[in-house]
Amino acid sequence: MMFNQKSIQLIVAVAVFLAFNVCVRNIAEAATITDMAGRTVTIPDTVRKVYAPSPYGSYIMYSVDPSILAGLIFPIRDEDKKYFPKETQNLPVIGSLFGQGQTANTEVLLKTNPDLLIMWSAKRSAINEKTEESLKKLNVPFVYAVAESLSDYPDVYLFLGKVLKREERTKQLSAYCKKTLDEIKVTVNKIPAEKRPSVYYAEGMDGLSTECNDSIHVELLELAGDKNVHRCHTSNHKGFEKVSLEQVILYNPDIIVAQEKVFFDKVFNDPAWQNVKAVKDGRVYLIPRHPFNWFDRPPSFMRIMGLKWLANILYPKEYKIDMVKDARDFYRLFLCVELSNDEMKRAIYP
Repeated sequence: MMFNQKSIQLIVAVAVFLAFNVCVRNIAEAATITDMAGRTVTIPDTVRKVYAPSPYGSYIMYSVDPSILAGLIFPIRDEDKKYFPKETQNLPVIGSLFGQGQTANTEVLLKTNPDLLIMWSAKRSAINEKTEESLKKLNVPFVYAVAESLSDYPDVYLFLGKVLKREERTKQLSAYCKKTLDEIKVTVNKIPAEKRPSVYYAEGMDGLSTECNDSIHVELLELAGDKNVHRCHTSNHKGFEKVSLEQVILYNPDIIVAQEKVFFDKVFNDPAWQNVKAVKDGRVYLIPRHPFNWFDRPPSFMRIMGLKWLANILYPKEYKIDMVKDARDFYRLFLCVELSNDEMKRAIYP
């Protein structure tokens, strides 16, 4: 097929026009933001699909908008599927990209074609250069949400709302978090330190693992009065500090909050634990864990409800709430699920 000079000029002109329009469209469809780590990032103006390759980021996205998730970091347990839309349940399991327990399938991740990765950091100054270099190789823009403590969650929600254009929803979630944190602070401040009950956090099947008072895994205890009996400096992020039963007896806590149902179910009938005040007084409580743990492992947005639960246990006269009603309201707002009173009771008191 032959082209004359005019035809060639026309083709070139059309090609230049189309290329220009593509560039203009790309510019128009891009937005420049500053993420919570202070990085300037260019992201798509409209984010249709995201992936958060850590439990913290992945879980918070369930509350922001699970419909835009590209995949899951962990499979959803059968007993928890009722808390999620069918579309979310059927997403591919991609896993975690970095850190301990790295399981991510980068091939599956790239096949899902996310517009954006939401990274999570516990410190603004702790962004890892090697991690950044690895992320850049994926050729997917990424932003950092930063939460040094639960008190940062209101700001994290506002940041994600801005990035994902879900501002109306995230303002509601942020306001709920802030209101709860403020309520607990006011309640605790009214109670002298010496009148606050002491607490032992029982982890493991035998209840003989716990956390130092400065660990992220017991941040709720700090916010609810800072009466964790195990006073020490945490040895590592993983936690699970081993203690002896003799040490727990010496601590003689007023209250025990338990992570494992196996331990909870046997502690009241175990002769070895009968000399512990919390056991004698019947004040051992199993932490709710559906669909995510209210207290820890991983620390997530569910701790906002967990903080209300804990404050009500520690200060039932000063912090009076209808636990079932408040939990139903929380699940309705954060997870968009409507539970009956009986369903909610089973989740709180398994």
